[in-house]
Amino acid sequence: MSQLDSIASLILTFRNHKVILDSDLAALYGVETKALNRAVKRNLDRFPEDFMFQLFQEEADSLRFQSGTSNKGRGGRRYLPYAFTQEGVAMLSSVLRSPRAVAVNIGIMRAFIRLRQLALSVEELSRKVGILENHYDEQFKIVFDAIRQLLEPPELPTKEIGFHSKE
Repeated sequence: MSQLDSIASLILTFRNHKVILDSDLAALYGVETKALNRAVKRNLDRFPEDFMFQLFQEEADSLRFQSGTSNKGRGGRRYLPYAFTQEGVAMLSSVLRSPRAVAVNIGIMRAFIRLRQLALSVEELSRKVGILENHYDEQFKIVFDAIRQLLEPPELPTKEIGFHSKE
């Protein structure tokens, strides 16, 4: 698995945003999660809600169910995880200035861009399939109607069976 693929696997969706969790970012940057969060809190004015937000308890619980870990598997966190959008990750490069942070940010930006491109290509493919379905459904409807007509026996005049008096 390439570095781009491994980073892309860390991107999750919460509240209709593609995000990476603080603990995953910290691991990528080679720092402790609490150190990353401290640096962010020292520069909180750079991280509005559309750049970073804290998960709700239910969202954090869904992470545990997905990964199959218990509370202890979260590393004994006292606080709910923070989720960083693409813009938040970009802003981290101004807060974390090490060469590794810059290199990691470049990789993360490329992963976000790749996911966006994939989503657009899937959307385009879906649109084209819809057009083809509409186009060919009409043609196949005509074929199926013709087949149904062939399968139905022709209506022949029916003769009444039995004895009838001429009264």
